[in-house]
Amino acid sequence: MLSREQIIKEMKQRVYEANLKLPQYGLVKLTWGNVSEINRELGIIVIKPSGVNYEKMKANQMVVTDLAGNLLEEDSMKPSSDLPTHVILYEAFEQINAIVHTHSTNSVMWAQAGRDLPAYGTTHADAFYGTIPCTRQLTKAEVKEAYEKNTGRVIVETFHERTLQATEIPGVFVYGHGPFTWGETPAKAVENSLILDEICLMAKENEKINPDIHEIPQYLLDKHYYRKHGTNAYYGQK
Repeated sequence: MLSREQIIKEMKQRVYEANLKLPQYGLVKLTWGNVSEINRELGIIVIKPSGVNYEKMKANQMVVTDLAGNLLEEDSMKPSSDLPTHVILYEAFEQINAIVHTHSTNSVMWAQAGRDLPAYGTTHADAFYGTIPCTRQLTKAEVKEAYEKNTGRVIVETFHERTLQATEIPGVFVYGHGPFTWGETPAKAVENSLILDEICLMAKENEKINPDIHEIPQYLLDKHYYRKHGTNAYYGQK
């Protein structure tokens, strides 16, 4: 059985490696992104340090907090400024274990446009079971009061009002801001971020090619989503 110290060390390594994939996949420029992972049994979150250059970042610099976002290591660096958003999402969505936030170009286009992303094809359906929502705009009071916390709250509000399941739609656009994605592991959350950015680009170009484009039918959405997800999934190797 692994010790608490070993579990934290392995979490730091996973979060570090997932963060490095963001620039590798072209999802971040400069330091515009972060990845976190939660361990609810230990009551800890591990997240990227704020504003640290990806090329100079090290695994042992990943920041450890409790579930409220309080630092747990004396020599810790400052955590990502988006930590309060991650905390809110972990509280609300108990089945997710990792979160990614980026300012990737194509996803941000949809967030800045304030648009949901319809499921125009099976590439979308492979990872997201239907339309990916965009939140409402935060109010001036919400931004001034507790911007990062209220960013998380408006995401949760959007999912509750639309009766969406975070496990079926593992991503969202925050109006005027950018995307958040999540998953069972840091690597999976990053994968969802990559897929989201790709399908945003596809959808934008689809609408140029055919302004009258429609979403794929429900039966095709069901087929592609459930062949990869759920108890009867059959895609890939066991």
